[in-house]
Amino acid sequence: MDFGSDGSQVTERRKNLQVESTETILQTPKKQTKLPKTPETILQTPKKQTKLPKTPESSAKRKKLLRGGLAERLNGLQNRERSTISLWRHQGLSYQKTLSGIKSGVLTVKILELHEECSVHVATCRQLSELQADGPSQGGAAGASLKVLFTKETAHCLRGRPQDVVHIYPPWQKLIIPGGSCPVILNTYFCQKVVAKEDSEASRDGHECYTPCPRRSSTLAQMFQFKSLTDSSPESKVLCDSHTAVGTDQTLHPEQVEPCVPSQAPLRDSLLDAVESHGAAAWTGVGVRVVVQRVYSLPCRGQQADSADPTRARVCLLVQDALGLFSEVHLEGGILKDRRLEGKCCRLSGMKVLQKVTRARMAELFSLIDTMWPPRAALKATGPGTAFEEKTHLPPPSFCYILSAHPDVGQIDVIEDDPVAELYQPPTPRFLKEILQMDGLCTHCSFCARVIYRRPQANSLFLEPREMWLVVTDITLQTLDEDSGLPRTMPVRVAASCLLDQEVRDALCKAASQSFLFRDALRDQGQIVCVGRTVLLPLKPREGVTLGAWDLTGPLRLDELGPATRVNSICSIQGTVVAVDESTACSWPVCDLCGSERLERSLADSSGTFSCGDCSHVVTLPILRRHLQVFLDSPSQPRCTVRVKLLQDSISSLLRFAACEDGSYEVRSVLGKEVGPLTCFVRCITTHPTSSVGLEEVELLSEGRAS
Repeated sequence: MDFGSDGSQVTERRKNLQVESTETILQTPKKQTKLPKTPETILQTPKKQTKLPKTPESSAKRKKLLRGGLAERLNGLQNRERSTISLWRHQGLSYQKTLSGIKSGVLTVKILELHEECSVHVATCRQLSELQADGPSQGGAAGASLKVLFTKETAHCLRGRPQDVVHIYPPWQKLIIPGGSCPVILNTYFCQKVVAKEDSEASRDGHECYTPCPRRSSTLAQMFQFKSLTDSSPESKVLCDSHTAVGTDQTLHPEQVEPCVPSQAPLRDSLLDAVESHGAAAWTGVGVRVVVQRVYSLPCRGQQADSADPTRARVCLLVQDALGLFSEVHLEGGILKDRRLEGKCCRLSGMKVLQKVTRARMAELFSLIDTMWPPRAALKATGPGTAFEEKTHLPPPSFCYILSAHPDVGQIDVIEDDPVAELYQPPTPRFLKEILQMDGLCTHCSFCARVIYRRPQANSLFLEPREMWLVVTDITLQTLDEDSGLPRTMPVRVAASCLLDQEVRDALCKAASQSFLFRDALRDQGQIVCVGRTVLLPLKPREGVTLGAWDLTGPLRLDELGPATRVNSICSIQGTVVAVDESTACSWPVCDLCGSERLERSLADSSGTFSCGDCSHVVTLPILRRHLQVFLDSPSQPRCTVRVKLLQDSISSLLRFAACEDGSYEVRSVLGKEVGPLTCFVRCITTHPTSSVGLEEVELLSEGRAS
């Protein structure tokens, strides 16, 4: 080994590392046989490993070091080394250096190619200038090819890229390998990237884009042309998919080196292996083969869920690898480009881990995953060359990774005719009768149903982020027997986190009844809820859905008000008026052309005409609107106080024979009148201190066939 610089720290290390004993201190660790992982171990939460002390001072807290011993001296040496490196990095944050004024012993190189290999960043460089006369003679002439090795910490601080110029300060070391393609520069803790004066201001402002270093799977023996290892040691050869291996018969030149890009990354089968090997960094040197199980939209992080603005949503993919592990991939921007990926096998590259979640932290996501478990096809066991194996009685996954696609290197490429696509499990629509008879809490379900009522109404729909209620039914509920105990209609709550696309919103705003496919809705505590991962689609002919089996035949049948009636449902009621809420009874004029309530009296006309503030129409005979709530005595609920808010037609029918000569109405003329049957929306139900029900008469959506 030749030393390229004679710094004082090298001499100090030699003095401090004098060992008095002739015994062998360090031994080569025994090679451990790594057992292949099975799908059972992959799908369980990895056990927290006990980390060994990384530095001698951490172990010194448990056991006091022998004074004057080798461990104490090594501990002091490492502390001084870390302090020196930290001080150097602190003083070199300005990056205001130019090529002029280079001191003695400073090696100046230009990076031609940079990649990560074996946790070390390997840079193929060209030496730019000869060293000073008083510098080391072994530095090499200008234009010589060099291999420069950087640690992860040094490379992260340096943030080097191809075509960057770097100064390497003493005490760097030069290693000449017999039979190697070029010398290797070691001990590069003290290095600094050169930034031109015109670019220094931009780099200070943070405009410099840093691309993660790609990874390469070839060994250092292949990279540096160790013929004694590459020719005689079969275990030193690594098979890399989609890579051009560096052979032993050719000499590697810097201009022949091609940087690794995500599209050329080797294809893996395990998401867990990719996460463990990259940590929090983006996957720039590997691709993972997965099948897309679901595609849905979620509100953007840090913003309120807004059903009225789907452009603020991010598209999410629920993917599963060949070993059965699930991950949710969040995409922001135009990565998908309107491609239909559900059910297809894809290559994921350029991903980054956002979060690791468990069942306790995100029960809603794992409830969706449980609908796709156990797998419908054989899973693959880990290890090179292993084939797909049939596994039975596998436990469901207990953890899941939330991934995000890097905006620059994130890619999703479709792989045609891949066996992993057989793991896809499409949602299976069920009838509402089956869903209501299912047991269990927090389970996902898919069904086709007709929406017969929506709340809020179309005039206030989607104006602000709020939840919505849809009352649905299907043929199985409409054909129930009287004593079945199941309702004929079912309320569905659409949470604000459930983002609806424009086609669904337009269909819901129509006055006609529409049929929809509710995919992956959540059934919890007797309610059906459309959450963030639920998708609503207009019912159209598609695979697995036959329209004829979901069409309603005959008139719509509703349940009468009874003890089993639930809030936010639809019921039918008839009874006798026993009281009128006079405190809320009122009337007001509206425009006879547009129905607007913004009427202004015309000052120029003394005949009592009005002017409409919306349509500017002169209203001579305004329409009188009324508000009236009555209390009914219903035979179906004899011991319950029933309050009903009536529609205009019911009010007019009730007051038809109760008008007085002055235009007012007598309350006693209304009492005892029979009303109904009325179609009502259940607003509230109370049981204490007395049993009461608050209803509102509504008009159902007009019957129409699903489009």
